Amino acid sequence: MALAVDWELRLQLEGTSHDPMYRRVAQAIAVDIRCGRLPAGTVLPGTRRLAQTLGIHRNTALAAYRELAGEGFIDTRPGLGTFVVERQGTDEPTPLTAARHRVPRTAPYRLRTPSGALIRRRPHPPGTLVLSHLPAPSEVPGVALARAYRGALRRRADDVLDYAQRYDSGAPFGHPRLRRALAQMLARTRGLMATAEDVLVTTGSQMALYLVALALVEPGDVIAVEGLGYRPVWEAFRFAGAVVVPVGVDREGLCVEELRALTERTAVRAVYVTPHHQHPTGVTLTPPRRRALLELATAHDMAVIEDDYDCQFEYGGRTIRPLASIDPQGRVIYVGSLSKVLAPGLRIGYAVAPNSVLELMAERRCFIDRQGDHALACAVAEMIENGELRRHIGRLHATYRSRRDALAEALQSRLGGAIDFDVPEGGTAVWARVDTGIDVDRWHARAIEHGVVFEPGSSFSLSPGASAHARFGFAGLSVPQLQEAVRRLALALASAEG
Repeated sequence: MALAVDWELRLQLEGTSHDPMYRRVAQAIAVDIRCGRLPAGTVLPGTRRLAQTLGIHRNTALAAYRELAGEGFIDTRPGLGTFVVERQGTDEPTPLTAARHRVPRTAPYRLRTPSGALIRRRPHPPGTLVLSHLPAPSEVPGVALARAYRGALRRRADDVLDYAQRYDSGAPFGHPRLRRALAQMLARTRGLMATAEDVLVTTGSQMALYLVALALVEPGDVIAVEGLGYRPVWEAFRFAGAVVVPVGVDREGLCVEELRALTERTAVRAVYVTPHHQHPTGVTLTPPRRRALLELATAHDMAVIEDDYDCQFEYGGRTIRPLASIDPQGRVIYVGSLSKVLAPGLRIGYAVAPNSVLELMAERRCFIDRQGDHALACAVAEMIENGELRRHIGRLHATYRSRRDALAEALQSRLGGAIDFDVPEGGTAVWARVDTGIDVDRWHARAIEHGVVFEPGSSFSLSPGASAHARFGFAGLSVPQLQEAVRRLALALASAEG
């Protein structure tokens, strides 16, 4: 595919004034080709445009292109243009390329030791079915979002496109319109008696959780986490200086008595929980344990970090309010996200906490992100205000319920002898117990070969080792795709056991 040079071609002309100008131009272009600045397929500017840009005679530009063509760097096609060609063979310098300027892969100075937390995943081949709990981008209400975005730019362009500190000293807390809309939404849907001043908007809930850790943690402080959970959050806590200690999870959620035993051995600065739908098991923290957790937090001066990441999806008609709604002291720092109901790439997260906590979070946020995307914030605020987000969630609720039922039926039909699970009453994934005779990680590897991806239980464990569990998400695939994915899972399992 041809890559046009839309910008003016700026060249670093080497050599001395005694060297012919055409030679200096050819050498500069050749060096840029060899170092990758001008990759194969790039359409170079015509000789008239090149001459005008460099302030040289057109004949000089013509001579430079002839020199480059003679050494195999470019090819001129009449009526089409001049193209950088793919070079074969060794990477030895030619008479035109005495130097390379590619950025080195390794820095020559001392760096911190890598943590190994950066996860680099290869893209899955086309046609791979991913059983993910994340929504497909195709589900986003694109027309409504575009309309709201255009409205934000049309009515308040100066406000949302400038550095917000010029107009609002509270800019690091997020745009006031979205803070107000979120507070009203949370009051109606989650029972949080919050105002706009109690809300801080972030670029996704991951940022919110990292900022919470920066606000709370001194190096070496302990944060207790659920023993099965979300690795990027654990790493965010570690980067903030925390020591992360796992606490068990069972069918009633976090094992509070195990946390109590931990507090008797060491000081615990905070505990991180996902009480609504425990990530990844989907269990709900029971009312007695909720009360016991808050009492324990009070007795040992702990903060409770509540991640209410997918509270919008309940299929049994029940209402389960968050810990923050029954916390009179302000010990709970409540974190949520709109990315699960809009699209993963639309990074809207938020935190609700006492103002002293939000002040520290906003202070640290200034040096990471300054203010976030205020244009997007106003667009999302409009979708909340005009009811579009509520209607979209209602549509997703019906869609996800049908997908949950289809996945559960397919898993029971094709894999009932290998796995056991409870049909989830909420959330967007099925957590399954796998027969102990099955190597789940081997099954996972074979599944990828068969064009389907699920999450093995070991990927959610803070402790290394195999796990006899697996998670199958249903948010991102249609019913026919889910049925096909389970068919492939069955084939992969047979292959893994063979």
